[in-house]
Amino acid sequence: MSRIRVAALALVRPDAGGEALLVVRKRGSARFMLPGGKFECGESDAACLARELREELGLTFDPEAAVRLGRFEAEAANEPGHVVEATVYRQAAGAGLNPVCGAEIEETAWLALNDTAGEPAMPLAPLLTQELLPCLRAASPSRSPSPGA
Repeated sequence: MSRIRVAALALVRPDAGGEALLVVRKRGSARFMLPGGKFECGESDAACLARELREELGLTFDPEAAVRLGRFEAEAANEPGHVVEATVYRQAAGAGLNPVCGAEIEETAWLALNDTAGEPAMPLAPLLTQELLPCLRAASPSRSPSPGA
């Protein structure tokens, strides 16, 4: 299988009972995914995220405020026969954050990280469901030990 290398950002904000994650849906796609995208020639992770977030959502990426979560891979959501290999960063959303759909982004949404009952209300990319949501939920402040544990 061919590989697609991307940089992505898990942008989180406080939400009722925990945190919410910004997800985007590209035009012509049914699945939501993290904002970010493919590298241009010679770009670093920070340069790629800065460019993609500016073009797609009108947001600024601050590499000093971001934490590298690692490299994750899964079946590509929009390109059959490909595997996406994503270097993912996590950053807290600042107050008044207002993403605006630009470039190829059709829709944005906030996904509650503490909602672990059943399937999400929106279709998600395999990278999110298989790799990133378990990682992010485990680190979310809404996750606390059960009583008596």
